[in-house]
This record gives sequence, C-alpha cells and structure tokens, in this order.
Amino acid sequence: MPNLAKLYESDYDAWFQANLNLLRNSQFTELDLEHFIEELEDMSKKSRRELANRMVILLAHLLKWQYQPTNISSSWRGSILEQRLQIKRELRFSPSLKPYLPDAVLNAYPDAIELASKETGLDKNVFPKTCTYSIEQILAEDFFPAPIK
Repeated sequence: MPNLAKLYESDYDAWFQANLNLLRNSQFTELDLEHFIEELEDMSKKSRRELANRMVILLAHLLKWQYQPTNISSSWRGSILEQRLQIKRELRFSPSLKPYLPDAVLNAYPDAIELASKETGLDKNVFPKTCTYSIEQILAEDFFPAPIK
C-alpha cells in the first residue's frame, strides 16, 4: 500500500478509499490518523459553513424584502422559503448545530448587508447595524418583515 500521507496530497479520493478499506478491515494502526482527524474536523466545519452561507442568503433576502418593498418578487419569496427549508434540513440531520444558530446569524449578518446593498443599490447604512430579526422569525415559514417605506 502506498504511503497514505503522500497519497493524501496527490490523490484525495484514493487516500479516502484506502482509509475506508483499512477501517472496514479493522486495520486501525495503518490509518493516516493525522489527515483522518483533520478531515473529520473539516466535516464539522463544513456543516457550520453551510449553515452560515444559507443564513447570509436568507438574511439578505429578508432585508431586501423589508427595505425595497417596491421590488418584491416571487424569486425573493422562493429564495427565502428555499433557504429556510435547507437550514431546517441541516438542523434535522445535525441537531447539534442548533446552538450555533445565534453565531451563524451574527456572523452572516454583515455579509447579508453587503449582499442586500449590492443587489438593491441601497447604501449599507440604510440597514440596521445588527440583525433585528429573532431566530424564530428568521426560520418561521410565514415571517416576512413589514416593509420600510
């Protein structure tokens, strides 16, 4: 079997399959533990990033809905509903992500302002500095913020 550490650098899929076979055969001492642990940590981070990315899009569309009501479109509504659905799906598959929701909102909000500003042409200062929506509102199927005129 090739050196797994080198294989990790040159052919990720082959490295993955080799480690998978070692696990299936209970050959634990042969595993590339350093990279294996790294990959497991990355899997957890990936779920959190996915949550944050979806939150950026959802918050941006909620801001657009509220601050540019004359341009409300079915695609905005569709995007809001889709992001909520995907966030809830992530939480259903990984309930342990739920405690990260406040951080996800906090970290996503500045990017959501940036995105909403670019997509609407509104100055970033039009939007509140901190998110005014509760997590319950953000995820509620029937919540669409009242328009600011």
